[in-house]
Amino acid sequence: METTENKGVKARIVSAAWQLFHDKGYDHTTVDDIIELSGTSKGSFYYYFNTKDELLSTLSTVLDDYYEELHVDMDKEMNNYDKLLYLNYKVHSMIEERISIDLLASLYSTQLIAKGQRHLLDQNRVYYRLISGIIEDGQKKGQIRQDKSISEITKYYSLCERALISDWCLSRGDYSLGEYSKAYMPIMMEHFKA
Repeated sequence: METTENKGVKARIVSAAWQLFHDKGYDHTTVDDIIELSGTSKGSFYYYFNTKDELLSTLSTVLDDYYEELHVDMDKEMNNYDKLLYLNYKVHSMIEERISIDLLASLYSTQLIAKGQRHLLDQNRVYYRLISGIIEDGQKKGQIRQDKSISEITKYYSLCERALISDWCLSRGDYSLGEYSKAYMPIMMEHFKA
């Protein structure tokens, strides 16, 4: 079982790795670079990861950490439908700023052919629990339609997010993912607004 301290070390390694992947590129980032930026040791790195490649599957962790930050900072009085749009805009803006489009496209393509766990689709992720909770609360408050189940709306919401990211990757980032999402996610989700 991981202690809070161990989770902190692992989180620092993952955070440092993704910062370096963005700043230097994946191929130019070394394990030593990650260790130095994270302020950890070689032993700590190899306790959690056998290779740098294993860090690629941690994108869902990076995204979930950001979703948790946003959830804490989000206005609790905001309409739940608006919370969904807010989260989408903020996360897509963060992806655009902090994650290399080439690496993101590569990760999405590996998820398509992965034989094992598809980390981005893991229903136990913070992402899915958060979105489902917002939708459930929105339905209780009459802000989100109740004629579709929470799981159906959550699935559609995540499908829309992936569609926006996929198109942005296919377009080689020739437009702002955050701004495009801000403009089109409301149109995609309008059907579910009460």
